[in-house]
Amino acid sequence: MGPQPFSHDIRVRYQEVDMQRVVFNAHYMAYCDETMAAWVGDAFGWDGTDDEVDWMLVRVEMDWHGSATYGDTLTFEAGVEHWGSSSFRVLFAGSVGDRPVLTARITYVCVEPGTTTKMAVPDLLRATLATVP
Repeated sequence: MGPQPFSHDIRVRYQEVDMQRVVFNAHYMAYCDETMAAWVGDAFGWDGTDDEVDWMLVRVEMDWHGSATYGDTLTFEAGVEHWGSSSFRVLFAGSVGDRPVLTARITYVCVEPGTTTKMAVPDLLRATLATVP
């Protein structure tokens, strides 16, 4: 996968590594979540409180191509791969240097802030989050 619209670095912390000395699989979802929060924070100032837009994760597909360990810097790239009427799918690629570690596709559904009521994708998201080339 080539360069994506957003890039975020995460340094692997000691407590995220399991007995096999690799990042425990569940932490990769947290890394994607951290990348998404950084992206929308940079894109339009989202901070998760009192915002005009909100979304919930509804589907995850993750493939591992390698592993990361304590002290590694994982670079996560992200871009919107698909826009639906009320949902959007983000493609994440994580790597250590030039070495691919994982690819994830996460589908989010837009909800009315403060609720779990589905709503159409707001124009703000479509206008500010770049689509994967």
